[in-house]
Amino acid sequence: MFGLNKENSTKSNNLIPSSNANTFNSLVQGTSINGDITADSDIRIDGKLIGDLECAAKVVIGPTGEVEGDINCQNAVIEGRYKGNLFVHELLQVKEKAEVNGVITTGKIIVQSGATFNVACNMGQKAPKVNGSTSKADAKRILEDAQPVS
Repeated sequence: MFGLNKENSTKSNNLIPSSNANTFNSLVQGTSINGDITADSDIRIDGKLIGDLECAAKVVIGPTGEVEGDINCQNAVIEGRYKGNLFVHELLQVKEKAEVNGVITTGKIIVQSGATFNVACNMGQKAPKVNGSTSKADAKRILEDAQPVS
C-alpha cells in the first residue's frame, strides 16, 4: 500500500532508533515530573523534576530546567536551577546563569562567572555508591565532613 512493497515495509520498522549510546532522553519545557528517574543514556531537562535521577551518562539541566532531588551521573552541565545532592563521577560544568544549591561530589568542576553557587563541594574522589546507587546517608556525611571556606 502507498507504494511500499513487502521488502520496503520491513525496512520501515527500523525508523525508530533503538536504545544505544547515541540516544538521549529529554524532559521538555512545560513538563513536570514528581518521581524518580533512571536513565542509561544522556538526559536533558528543560522542564521540572522533583525527585532523584540516576543516570549512567550525562545530565544536562537546560536554561529553563529545574531539578530538586539527588542526581548521580557520569558528567553534568547545569544552566538552570538545581537543589539537592549532586554526585558527578567525572566533570561538572556550571554555566553563568545557573543556580546551584546543595552538596556536590565531583571529580572535576568548571564554574563560570555569574553562576549562583551555594554548595558544600568535595572534589577529586568518586561519588559514594551503595548497591549501585548513591546513599543519602553518604551525602549527609559529605556535608558534615565538608570544611567551611574561611
